[in-house]
Amino acid sequence: MTISDLREAPPGPITASGAVLAPGGPRPLVASNPWRLMARRFRRDKVAMAGAAVVLLISLSAVFAPLLARYPIDPVLDRATLSQARQPPSWRHPFGTDDVGRDELTRILYGGRISLALGLSVAVVSMTVGTAVGAVAGYCRGWIDHALMRLTDLLLVIPGLAILMIAQKGLGGSAVVIVGVLSLLFWRGVARVVRSMTLSLREREFTEAARASGASAARIVVTELLPNAVGVICVQAPLAVAAAILTESTLSFLGFGLAPPAASWGSMLAQSRGAVGTHLAYLVYSPGLAILLTVLAINIVGNGLRDAFDPESGS
Repeated sequence: MTISDLREAPPGPITASGAVLAPGGPRPLVASNPWRLMARRFRRDKVAMAGAAVVLLISLSAVFAPLLARYPIDPVLDRATLSQARQPPSWRHPFGTDDVGRDELTRILYGGRISLALGLSVAVVSMTVGTAVGAVAGYCRGWIDHALMRLTDLLLVIPGLAILMIAQKGLGGSAVVIVGVLSLLFWRGVARVVRSMTLSLREREFTEAARASGASAARIVVTELLPNAVGVICVQAPLAVAAAILTESTLSFLGFGLAPPAASWGSMLAQSRGAVGTHLAYLVYSPGLAILLTVLAINIVGNGLRDAFDPESGS
């Protein structure tokens, strides 16, 4: 029991087991759960909560795009649709319309589905691979650690955008290809962070006790080391989502993104780059603003999680 735990409990006698007895009865008050302490610290961070609210709003808008969108994502290009082309923002079309009369707000909502799905998929795959590689390298050490870290160093010096462009040209611009290549690139940093944490945790008393009790290496890594490194992993996850969204947008802007008719925020930005400096510049602002707000909010949430998991930040 720590001093911060005692501050959270009402005053009362302490039993031999370390529990605090409530003044009104014999019911013991157990020490605060670390996850509850983390959640309390995160809720007290107003900036992080604002970022989380923005991320939640954008995510819900993408998930419920069919309910929120007033116009179809791929309308029939008839005379009525083409007559609405290149209209500036108005009450009828808050973000305006594109060259063929499609509503930009509708495209932003549906494009968010693809951009967020790509970011989440890359984060899940890269975090899984990076965590596994880092935990194995940090616990086993020796030649296994040396081989895995040299492989990581080799991948770190390879330019990521070049690999993405080559893969897109050779395998096509499908979402699966982009997620696979981005995951192949993003797990490297996660592996190094998890390895550093594992090297520290493997020397702790609880690890030595588990090893002395005859637990296998795999059991020690899964049940002892990874649960204690979950804070570091959780902090890395939102940063991976933000980085994946930015990288996919950059790739699409360079002409190596998703193949049509799929449309992400990055591909929308690429399609409208010719509108810069013209009366159609609003076609650039809407996807650019969506990328900016999403990445900024996710990074703010990541910083809030880092502070919440940091025991020095207070309870």
